[in-house]
Amino acid sequence: MSTSISNKTREEAFAYLFIKMRNRITLRVDYTLNTDTGIIDFGNLLCDLFMNIKDTLLQRSHGQCELCTAKTELSVYEIPPATDPDSDKCVLLCDSCKTQIEKTAEINVNHWRCLNDSMWSQTPAVQVMAWRMLNRLSTESWAQDLLDMLYLEEDVKAWAESEVDDDTTPTLDSNGALLSAGDSVTLIKDLDVKGTGFTAKRGTAVRNISLTSNPEHIEGRVNGVRIVILTKYVKKS
Repeated sequence: MSTSISNKTREEAFAYLFIKMRNRITLRVDYTLNTDTGIIDFGNLLCDLFMNIKDTLLQRSHGQCELCTAKTELSVYEIPPATDPDSDKCVLLCDSCKTQIEKTAEINVNHWRCLNDSMWSQTPAVQVMAWRMLNRLSTESWAQDLLDMLYLEEDVKAWAESEVDDDTTPTLDSNGALLSAGDSVTLIKDLDVKGTGFTAKRGTAVRNISLTSNPEHIEGRVNGVRIVILTKYVKKS
């Protein structure tokens, strides 16, 4: 990390930079000035930042994973999209949670039943990660039930939904409008619901939908029954 400066003397080549972070930690970091180039070198500033963020998260989490409460192999996870190091935008995770979230390990569905407890955290960063994982697992009935119960403030919900996965095909309604988890849609034709004995009528509103691994399918409740609906038969409300 470096920045250009001007009008600095050699005596200022060694000094202290004080950074006040939102998590109320103050860091004292040595920097050096190359008087020939006018460049300040902050050395291991980012490393120091993350060490202090981890200390903050360890205190916040009482030394355990903020999603599953494991107490070993803990590390800082920056919640994307991340810009600046900030404990408010990070969570402390065990290796099992972290690797599954980052998709470097196969998802263990039963592991994520831990969200039944952690989703009620008062920490926005934990709420965001709980929402994202429940949304990712929403094809599981228990995960969708938890997602239906989870309430997020508007700004936290917007943060949770801000993650962009470039490898994912978008889910679109019959008019090409982008659908997101939690949206409301309206049926544009009568749909026979197999195994239920009723027909979902045209004009029926389906609220708080969930997405699936298939961009042509969504899930929602009609007459109290959770059903899979083809996106070509709905329009966004």
